[in-house]
Amino acid sequence: MDFIFMLTRDDQTVEDALDVVDAIRPLGLRHIGFKDIGLPAEVLARLNRSIKAQGAISYLEVVATTPEACLRSVRVGLEIGVDRLLGGTDADAALRILAGSGIDYYPFPGFPHGHPTVLGGGPEDVAAHCEAFVAKGCAGVDLLAYRASEAEPLDLVQAARRALRGSTLIVAGSVDQPARIAALAAAGADAFTIGSAVFNGTFSRRKGNLLSQLRDVIAACA
Repeated sequence: MDFIFMLTRDDQTVEDALDVVDAIRPLGLRHIGFKDIGLPAEVLARLNRSIKAQGAISYLEVVATTPEACLRSVRVGLEIGVDRLLGGTDADAALRILAGSGIDYYPFPGFPHGHPTVLGGGPEDVAAHCEAFVAKGCAGVDLLAYRASEAEPLDLVQAARRALRGSTLIVAGSVDQPARIAALAAAGADAFTIGSAVFNGTFSRRKGNLLSQLRDVIAACA
């Protein structure tokens, strides 16, 4: 299961994300992302180049709260050339924007709302959305399982796994302890994101260093 380190705190890209990318270089992380909120597009472009210069796959997660803002963020992702784009729910419009770019798209199944994002809907909704997204040509989904307000998180993960079959299941949001990583692996997730739990020091509460937090996440994956 892949660990995607998000340069984000409280659903926003951290202001010193460029410095953080330099600081984590010794860890050799292969998956690094950021969100569409928190920094201007020109800084996100620099950040994307810095991530790729380390040999990592870059991710932009869209957490804007209106349809128009979401599609603007999709266009930003296209313009700056991220490898993978996460989030949003209007798969048809996003796929039209990304057509021919080579950028893989992973929308949110269920009914996300608010900021920080909360996920509405049950397992049946998530499964139906997963099937529809893959049929449209999405590479998989970005499931906010631990942000669920109407269902048990692992019930959503298992429903998504069955519906997606061989497509990629990324779980994002509030993966803040080793037990959740183990549970996601057992339920069939392909990847997960962590941002705030590393920056807040809540993943490993007795360690204060960013690199120590990240090493513990890597160890939990193993």
